[in-house]
Amino acid sequence: MWPCITIFRPLLLKLRSRYAFSKDTQLTLVSPSKLIFRPSASCTGVGKKWTRPTGYDTGLKTYNSLTKQKEPLVLAQEGIATWYSCGPTVYDHAHLGHACSYVRFDIIQRILSRVFGINVIHVMVITDIDDKIIRRALEKSISPTILARMYEEEFKNDMLALKVLPPAVYLRVTENIPQIVAFIEGIIRNEHAYATKQGDVYFDIGSIGDRYGKLMGAGDAAGEPGDTEKRDSRDFALWKASKPQEPSWESPWGKGRPGWHIECSTIASSVFGSQLDIHSGGVDLAFPHHENEIAQCEAYHQCGQWGNYFLHSGHLHLKGSAEKMSKSLNNYITIKDFLESYSTNEFRMFCLLTKYRSAIDYSDASLNEARSSLATITAFTHDAQAYMRGQLQCQAVQEGALWERLAETKANVVRALADDFDTPRVVNAIMSLVSHGNRHLQPIAKPDRSPRSPAVFGAFLTYIREVFEVLGVDLLDRKEPHSVDSSGTLENVVEQLARFRSDVRAFALSVEDMPGEPAHASPRPHSEKLPLLKACDTLRKDLASIGVHIRDRGPNSTWEISQRRPAGQDKK
Repeated sequence: MWPCITIFRPLLLKLRSRYAFSKDTQLTLVSPSKLIFRPSASCTGVGKKWTRPTGYDTGLKTYNSLTKQKEPLVLAQEGIATWYSCGPTVYDHAHLGHACSYVRFDIIQRILSRVFGINVIHVMVITDIDDKIIRRALEKSISPTILARMYEEEFKNDMLALKVLPPAVYLRVTENIPQIVAFIEGIIRNEHAYATKQGDVYFDIGSIGDRYGKLMGAGDAAGEPGDTEKRDSRDFALWKASKPQEPSWESPWGKGRPGWHIECSTIASSVFGSQLDIHSGGVDLAFPHHENEIAQCEAYHQCGQWGNYFLHSGHLHLKGSAEKMSKSLNNYITIKDFLESYSTNEFRMFCLLTKYRSAIDYSDASLNEARSSLATITAFTHDAQAYMRGQLQCQAVQEGALWERLAETKANVVRALADDFDTPRVVNAIMSLVSHGNRHLQPIAKPDRSPRSPAVFGAFLTYIREVFEVLGVDLLDRKEPHSVDSSGTLENVVEQLARFRSDVRAFALSVEDMPGEPAHASPRPHSEKLPLLKACDTLRKDLASIGVHIRDRGPNSTWEISQRRPAGQDKK
């Protein structure tokens, strides 16, 4: 053994601190200047450099906040994606900024599972103890627990209303205190955290050197406020000593409660262990929250790459404002209030029209664009169904070209979804398909006995519905609160009314040869029948005002029922 062993331990500690070697890493000093090491099997990554995971290559690419570019999505296990997301801090109503992030990631999870056959195991934490919760509970003179449960239930109901699929499990911070304490003890044992005399515990950023700042490069950023016993201003709290009128739990450092960041590191690790495929959240959480999660987990697990992919959704802005929608700025719209004026489908389409990681502007114009896109698809659906039933007479369609266009669209959609879940490209491809189909559904006044092609339009409709069903948009409105009664009574009444009107209109439009008129003169309805035509038009307008739309297509008529909306909605 070399005689300089007295400097070997400091060197080893320094190397382990910088490169996150686990305690069982084998190191051999073969000369005064040469050290051989064999990392443990769970250790991946060195420093801030991202290491491509080993495992199952899905063939997809996703933008990784750790590298600031698109990377191949490689999962540890074939067909399974472990996914952790930061849930809400439940001290107030959820707003559209929250909704936008949760809906966008719900869309991605639906794509992974329903298009690419990947089983997403999603875990979300509910932060039910926090400075904001404590302050709000004091303001309302109720316990923090009651306040948190109340807003947690409201949040879950909001997510159901937005058709966000629930995670495999929700986990509350307050129900994982023993695990959090044990996790902090592990970080202290690994010499990456320290306790103060006041009973606080801080993460020691200096102990991990330049590995801090993987997401944002924020190694020199100012830290959170704390007591004067912090070794570095950037050090952040893992455990906060108890204060008067605050909930507290027992710990080796005295009574207290968890810091903000430690809860996510602990809960994600308790479920998924030392390796996580995907971590998601709003871009505003990247620093310091996600940055500190990474530091904590890699310090605890003694590995260089805990989370392989970090996905961040862009902010929701009010149109014309550079500020994000947030409670602290008091510029938010609650989810419940929003759904009084717009439907879930419209909000989903609003989210689909931009990339999930892009900022998105909220305005009446942007919501109307989403509404208009859905209306265009609905109109095409009814026209195609009318054609298939023989109620819409058109010239012969180029069936072969339509089948080719459908196949091309399917391929383009899969390519777009595999390229960082590019939903704007998907919507554009579908709208282009709709436009192409509409060009073949132009009505003609008289049947020309051309061969019909109902099958291809049926395939169009089935595919369009399937794509939007995957994305969480229900084109049949089966679950909308104002959808048609399931008994079908209303449809039958409208069908009989529309048929009666069609018969009256056909009689009114029947023409007679007028004595003395030139042979080339256009035939006209008899003047005595004109009031019947006027009555038919009036009935159509009156029915449209309550959501029943009758469309006259030459000698025939078709009808549809749209979702009825609360009075005053379009004034928004």
